[in-house]
Amino acid sequence: MKKILNVHRNDDPKRYQCIGCSPHNPIGLKLEFWDDGEGLYAEWEPQPAFMGWENILHGGIQATLLDEIAAWVVYTKCETAGVTAGLNVKYKKSVYTNQGKLVIKGKVIEQDKRFALILGQLFNAEGDLCAEAEVKYFIYPQEIARRKFHYPGVEAFYE
Repeated sequence: MKKILNVHRNDDPKRYQCIGCSPHNPIGLKLEFWDDGEGLYAEWEPQPAFMGWENILHGGIQATLLDEIAAWVVYTKCETAGVTAGLNVKYKKSVYTNQGKLVIKGKVIEQDKRFALILGQLFNAEGDLCAEAEVKYFIYPQEIARRKFHYPGVEAFYE
């Protein structure tokens, strides 16, 4: 397992407020990622502030978790930057805000010059699959990703 470095961690906190991964956003998810060889994973413990119904994690937060891991899969496995073109979430089981850490996994299913299809999965503390998403990302050629999105190159994500 290799820790993925957040290449934006030293960016201006007023500009870097990503709801998914910024350590500066006081209401953000503050996700951190690890590379397991095949894909990425993250652990995250939901707080009551992210409820939809009593002790149930809001479906929009679940979708955000799945979309965010997909973005970091694009950074590290597709070796570029991109934007979400489509997100198809299937909610399979309730996710509770009071039953421990969740595990989020992501990996590339397909990739061509313009698009990457990422599989995102959300598991509860018992290891049950609770939500799954196919995330379609429009990906940029690396030279455009570097110029427009400040993509630093894949080597910057690893020590």
